[in-house]
Amino acid sequence: MEITSFIIAQRDKALLVGDYGSYRKQLSRRLLTVRRKLNHISSKGHKYAAIGPITAEEIASNHEFVHLFLLSSERAWATAMHMKSHHAADSGINGITGSTRRHIGSRLHRASIYAGNLVDRLKEKEVSGASSQDIQEARAYYVSMRGNIEFEKQNWEKCLREYSEARLIYAALARSGRSKKDDLFRDLTSTTIEPSIRYAAYQLKLPRTTSIDKIVARYVPRNTEYVDEILKLHPDALDQGTAGKKKGPGELSQDLPSTITWRSRTVSLEDAAIAQALATVSAAETKLSSLLSSDPNLDPRAKAAAYDEVLIPSQDAVDATKTAIDELTADGIPQGDRRMQALQITRTAVNYALVGWRIGRNRILCGDQDGAILEARALRKPKKPRKDGKERKTQDESRGQKLIRLRERVVLYDATLQSLDSVKELPGVAADQAFLKELDGKRAYFATLRCLVIARSHALLSKTKNALALFARALDLVSSITNLPSQQATEKPPNLEITQSQVSNLQKLLQTLVAHHRALAELESLTTAAASVPKPPNPAPLVERLDEYPALGSGGVDLLNLVTYPPRVEAVPVKPLFLDVAWNYIEYPGRAKNRDPVDGGAGVNGVRAGAGVGDGRTEEKKEGRKGWFGFGR
Repeated sequence: MEITSFIIAQRDKALLVGDYGSYRKQLSRRLLTVRRKLNHISSKGHKYAAIGPITAEEIASNHEFVHLFLLSSERAWATAMHMKSHHAADSGINGITGSTRRHIGSRLHRASIYAGNLVDRLKEKEVSGASSQDIQEARAYYVSMRGNIEFEKQNWEKCLREYSEARLIYAALARSGRSKKDDLFRDLTSTTIEPSIRYAAYQLKLPRTTSIDKIVARYVPRNTEYVDEILKLHPDALDQGTAGKKKGPGELSQDLPSTITWRSRTVSLEDAAIAQALATVSAAETKLSSLLSSDPNLDPRAKAAAYDEVLIPSQDAVDATKTAIDELTADGIPQGDRRMQALQITRTAVNYALVGWRIGRNRILCGDQDGAILEARALRKPKKPRKDGKERKTQDESRGQKLIRLRERVVLYDATLQSLDSVKELPGVAADQAFLKELDGKRAYFATLRCLVIARSHALLSKTKNALALFARALDLVSSITNLPSQQATEKPPNLEITQSQVSNLQKLLQTLVAHHRALAELESLTTAAASVPKPPNPAPLVERLDEYPALGSGGVDLLNLVTYPPRVEAVPVKPLFLDVAWNYIEYPGRAKNRDPVDGGAGVNGVRAGAGVGDGRTEEKKEGRKGWFGFGR
């Protein structure tokens, strides 16, 4: 029936863009729509006729009848919350009093009546078809409404009883093994139930070191069938031996830390909320380490998403520390008090840890070696085949896409540098000179990476001189880094820990890039100088002028005119052709003479001199045909 998810979805949808007043109006419209759909409303234009209560058989036939109960209860609750928020600003020291307070209590009581009726209908399992989880969710919603009533009446002990039962049920439901549902129950518990329990315990003057689990184990009612059912499924739910332990996602218990160490100072944790948050951080860190080590080839975005499991409890620890300091300040505790000093040290430690996890997430998003190397990224092949049936080729990443990736890394480095600057404002950091030097070294490391990435973008745009200047600046920054450990003490996920070996690798890479771009800049300057020298129009390429030595004074080698490209069709000189015309006039040894018997000579080319000219011989003239078409007459 999804009772809890339905309620959370309705609240998130309305409260995201409006207040409790708009939520109440939206519920009224939705309630009217559901009633018309289920025909659970008087006909328009007819005399009013009373409608009977919703039965278990109707719930079994259509689960929309469950929504009728929930929408009616939520509308009454939203009305009470709207009045409370509206009169909160003009209320006096004693809070809301008079008729307004009674009206708020009346609306909350009506909401609890609707929720109680839903529990009564669902208890008839054979008729309603409800599961045990549906009944538990409805019971948790009902006792949370009862807790709201006692909270407004300021009956703190009864309030703790109601909220303790709600927290116990939601904690048991969060151990079902379904990740999405479990996260839903945990979020509802941490944002609504636990703050109310903590405030009621504060009003009862319970020690602040008392954990939520111990309060629940102390105040939860033991004589209800719902608690008995939970204890049958989870016998350790109210065990005093595990009451002070935090249950993680894997249903494992973990001891709450009692101390925290910052640099060389160790202080005790007197606030249970801080200890619980730090225990959750430790469990999430272990889970993150196992995830990263199990799959090294995991996508960087998936790795960065896994960091959220550590960042959320780290932020909770920071908020809990600030809340504890504000409470002591409101009580008039001086800054020199031992408890205040311990909380200030705790504040510095948890804030530095939070900054470290944020920076570690940014390092994961930057890529290998913290983004120092711009790895090639092949584009995906289109799924649609070509019309000719040939396979599509994978295209390389374009220059624009590379520039977009580099721009994203610059944004990450800027956020990292800003986080490092915020560390210097924490209590006690300014007086620790050794820590400040270490912090400056880490800042120089990320500033070096930022210069490196910007230099690569200039290199992609063919701005060689700008890239060379930035590479040289990055090399100067990385050469100034000192006071870093030679290697990491323990194998942890990437955070703010930087080793000297990483700095050395970055320095070697920058030395290579500086030498490479210095050569490119020299070639560019030579090309520019050669282009400024006046040249003859259309000079022959260098391959055709190998007999000339290019002097530097004349502009050097023209690198743009080495060969003719694209080549042209030209006549190529080959072996020459010799015509020996003197062969017939020169007597060579071993060559027999051929003479004419008449005049004793053969003449030139076998023709006698004067032949055909006055030799007394006349060639008979052939008589041609006469007439047309060769017919004679």
